Amino acid sequence: MSLKLQIEADIKKAMLAREKDELKALRAIKSMILLAETEKGGSGDVSEDAELKLLMKAVKQRKDSAQIYKDQGREDLATTEVAEIAVIEKYLPKQLSEDEIRAELEKIIAQVGASGPQDMGKVMGMASKAMAGKADGKTISGIVKSILVG
Repeated sequence: MSLKLQIEADIKKAMLAREKDELKALRAIKSMILLAETEKGGSGDVSEDAELKLLMKAVKQRKDSAQIYKDQGREDLATTEVAEIAVIEKYLPKQLSEDEIRAELEKIIAQVGASGPQDMGKVMGMASKAMAGKADGKTISGIVKSILVG
């Protein structure tokens, strides 16, 4: 089942269960998918890869918002964002742990033959493709730096 159809089915379930937070997150995902389908130059269909990127973007936006709300002392709003992250993450592949990311990166570094910080671009290019949707780019970048520099 495509992500769009899955989201539509889950929206109906959330409406029947009167889950306001879940419904808000699901509608936001559906909106992002519809925008991607209708954007100029688009074919009308969104690939699985593009759907994954949309979900990752939605999670990142909410994490950033939650952090800003916490910094400003607005725990009520931060809690809402965290609840939406939990709903969106149900549709993402299982996230890799830091140890799993490190192991995967060490394989990539050996494969590329990276020896220092100057090779970070090569490693990040391969790592981003290999771990798309399974790990945050910021986390990957931090671990690559620590391996290549440290």
